[in-house]
Amino acid sequence: MTRYRVSAGKSAAILAATLLAGCATTGGGDSGLRDLSGDWTVDLRPSLQDAPYTQPMELRVARDGAVTGTFYGSDIADGLAGEGQGRSCVAFRTFDNSGPYHTSACLEGDVMVGQTWSEGRGFMLPWTATRD
Repeated sequence: MTRYRVSAGKSAAILAATLLAGCATTGGGDSGLRDLSGDWTVDLRPSLQDAPYTQPMELRVARDGAVTGTFYGSDIADGLAGEGQGRSCVAFRTFDNSGPYHTSACLEGDVMVGQTWSEGRGFMLPWTATRD
């Protein structure tokens, strides 16, 4: 795997553009965006054969697409929801002592399929979530 280093500002801009590609923001509070709201259980196992490891996620999507809530015990910052290419998606940041975590996910049927990138800890983890 090839790894590239870019500045934090550039990496945040690249990540935001990548995460929201295909998810044009809407301001009308469409039902697809509202479907993202709620309490979710996130399956964070690196492999489906690993022992269960879950964390709660609470998403609240406002009519203007702003996202608030919590993930992994941290408040969501700068969250945004959007729709495009038949998908309802969300992207947001959380923080801990190691730095920012960039998270994005799209609803696929009844399952949220997402990924989280930790800049400070240097990992990216795909995950799935089911509604509580």
